[in-house]
Amino acid sequence: MDDAAYRATPAPATTEADTGPPFAECVLCREPTEHPESTKGATLCPVCTWQEAARSACSG
Repeated sequence: MDDAAYRATPAPATTEADTGPPFAECVLCREPTEHPESTKGATLCPVCTWQEAARSACSG
């Protein structure tokens, strides 16, 4: 077996199905969220969701 071929990292295959619908922006940091643009209400990215949960848990 060729060692170089074994260690080579294959390029990720990206298709249109992988990207999915356009994602909504986070209302705090403007990063893409896991929610489609059609989602109503204030959408947060996973990082901001976690930070908001930590803030509200410690405020009580």
